Amino acid sequence: MAKSISVLLIEDNLAIARQIVDFLEGHTWQVDFAATGKQGVQQALSGRFDVIILDLNLPDIDGLEVCKRVKSEAATVVPILMLTARDAFTDKAKGFGQGADDYLTKPFDLRELALRCEALARRPQLHTDTQVAEGNLTMDTRAMTVNWQATAIPVTGIGFKILHKLLCDYPYPVSRSDLISHIWADDPPESNALKSHMYTLRKALEQASGKALLHTISNVGYQLKGLDDNEV
Repeated sequence: MAKSISVLLIEDNLAIARQIVDFLEGHTWQVDFAATGKQGVQQALSGRFDVIILDLNLPDIDGLEVCKRVKSEAATVVPILMLTARDAFTDKAKGFGQGADDYLTKPFDLRELALRCEALARRPQLHTDTQVAEGNLTMDTRAMTVNWQATAIPVTGIGFKILHKLLCDYPYPVSRSDLISHIWADDPPESNALKSHMYTLRKALEQASGKALLHTISNVGYQLKGLDDNEV
């Protein structure tokens, strides 16, 4: 696990909340808990957290409204991981539209929850830096450039967004649905559009690095691998 992370959990199901709190605190993370949307908003706006885990279905304020308020009123950038039993694309699109940074569908593996929290906790720093780098791969979000060591990699606008999402979540995979939501929000393209952009991006990365960097993970999504010299 990464260094200690401060988490706010907003979840009305006490059994699920207890499992999450026990698991995360077992990794020396600091976890605060709110059982209602109103309590969650109050704690989110008055404290400092690395990540907020937010249930979509709350008894008083809908999770979408909580997300919207936190994103618009919080003094600092706080990534939000939304928990939901709804796995339809339209439901996820609504969440991303209100500012959610990631989604996890119930039931889920607590280990995956922790890994996603770790990835999200890195994002505020990534958002404030113009350069994002892992291993030999570097992106400049201001200049809109991509480099493998000293070699420039030509990418399209959509390709840049895809690569930035994958690099921010590195070394973890990103699902196809999350990529579509991140890039196109509530206006998804035809079914083969993402596949076409992935093909073009994969070829550009391979030509510059001399090896396969962008991998398709069966039944999961896409993942960057081999960014360091000691990786295969």
